[in-house]
Amino acid sequence: MYKLLIVDDEPQILEGMKRTLDWESYGFGHIETCETFEGAISKAVVQLPDLAIFDVCIGKQRGYDAIHKLNELRIPSKYIIMSGYGEFQYALEALRCGAKDYLLKPVDRTKLQHLVEKIIVEDLHGTINGVDRGDLDIDPVLGVRYDSLSKLINRILLIVKAEYAQNLSLKSVAERFRMNGTYLGQLFLKETQKKFSEYLMAYRMLRAQERIQSTDEKIVSIALSVGYPNLNYFYSHFHAYFGKSPSDLRRRE
Repeated sequence: MYKLLIVDDEPQILEGMKRTLDWESYGFGHIETCETFEGAISKAVVQLPDLAIFDVCIGKQRGYDAIHKLNELRIPSKYIIMSGYGEFQYALEALRCGAKDYLLKPVDRTKLQHLVEKIIVEDLHGTINGVDRGDLDIDPVLGVRYDSLSKLINRILLIVKAEYAQNLSLKSVAERFRMNGTYLGQLFLKETQKKFSEYLMAYRMLRAQERIQSTDEKIVSIALSVGYPNLNYFYSHFHAYFGKSPSDLRRRE
């Protein structure tokens, strides 16, 4: 089984990356995460990960500097750098430290999938025959293949998947594309048959369902983790979506 280390100073990004792929199906039986530069070095030395994914900025320090340090220590890992910045200098430094690739946030799931598969086959000398790609290509809310949707809608869906735990809105998304919010909402509705707010709520509910069924976390913690600081609001949406309360869902499992 392979070992994976994910390093980012934002907890919600760490959680998102852990769920972006079905890591276990790729053979990653042990996953560690870290939010600090020093902690990442320590964990890598102890864990000796087969693959390590570093954010380019870890607080005030740089992910590629951590990789340089690990290379000096002769840690036999393969590295991927991810970043919210598109500056060429960052990408250049990532390549200089030996990273396999440089991915922009929000990380495109298909690009990450293909990159991980390439690393497994070419660098770890493994196989990927057991991986079921079907679910990875279908949106869990819409039930349609991602390649059937426009590039714009796919980018919006990626933003939701990366930032659903934050205070996300159609207006804030529209501002990123420098588009009118009303117009973008109409495009989203026309193509997906759902309002943006409906899609966001549904995605949050599915993520909440996963955590309720697979963990013993308190409901209030799960609500916060999927973007609901108001617990009553979370309960209202959850019951409307599933027709039962979070506690009922957990008891029936």
